[in-house]
Amino acid sequence: MGEFELIRRYFAAAPCARGGPGVALGIGDDCALLALAPGEQLAVSTDTLTAGVHFPDPCPHAFELGQRALAVSASDLAAMGATPLGFTLALTLPTVEPTWLEALARGLGAMAEQCDLRLVGGDTTRGPLSLTLTVFGRVPTGRALLRSGARPGDLLCLGGAPGEAGGALPFVLGQRAPSGSSSAHLLARYWAPQPQFGLGLWLRGRATAAQDVSDGLVADCGHIATASGVRLVLETARLPVSAALAELFPADEVLRLALGAGDDYLLVFTLPPDQAPALAATWPQAQVIGRVEAGSGVTVLDTLGQPMTPVQAGFQHF
Repeated sequence: MGEFELIRRYFAAAPCARGGPGVALGIGDDCALLALAPGEQLAVSTDTLTAGVHFPDPCPHAFELGQRALAVSASDLAAMGATPLGFTLALTLPTVEPTWLEALARGLGAMAEQCDLRLVGGDTTRGPLSLTLTVFGRVPTGRALLRSGARPGDLLCLGGAPGEAGGALPFVLGQRAPSGSSSAHLLARYWAPQPQFGLGLWLRGRATAAQDVSDGLVADCGHIATASGVRLVLETARLPVSAALAELFPADEVLRLALGAGDDYLLVFTLPPDQAPALAATWPQAQVIGRVEAGSGVTVLDTLGQPMTPVQAGFQHF
């Protein structure tokens, strides 16, 4: 099967490749054309997922990989408070396996439908398995959520219970056999993260800083602290605790996963205190987990309110 037949069969004909709002021209020409209304900015983010680094190699879970690959990238749009538009896919394959490719395309399409994203182009080539996705969104000019606006006195908040994707890794890697609803829940959080678009849109004009949790909660809080020139104080006693993690792991391991495992794609953000009642009423799964102070870096407090050093600081490629 040639490159263009592969694209036509598995991707160009997919429902997610049809045009939609904001997509003036999709697959078929040298470039896609995206249409922005006056007063809007284009939000763009790129992520690469490589076999053996971001997912198992070989990877029999093609449908799940398709879901995960797009969700990881789409979460960046949610973190900026952007409305989804479209995405491109650059796919490198060692061989063409029709059954595997069909499942990958279905998983990609399922997540695209969930996120309201349109496939507008991309590329295919031969080589070690990897997927590079670029996502596009739109946001009113000057209203994007940035990492750089946190101020002393703000609250530090998180969009849900962290650590669940990290808790799935022993099952993903075959180190532990999954059984029961709790392991199934963790595996779903790993293979099909849920970008928090609704929360991101709600935070526009309310949050002072935001980003998604990809490399680990403490590490990603550090990005906000650095960009904003402040210190974030994270209180472990206030962290939401995953019932699935608590059932399958001891308490110290649950805390390690929550602080450093990453891959949850929850939004972590800072919020003026007067917005806390509205957050609790509108997004009850989101919780206040700390505060912003003058200073630098991230201070983690144990359940007694004493500074502690997390066992795992977060994921780094190099």
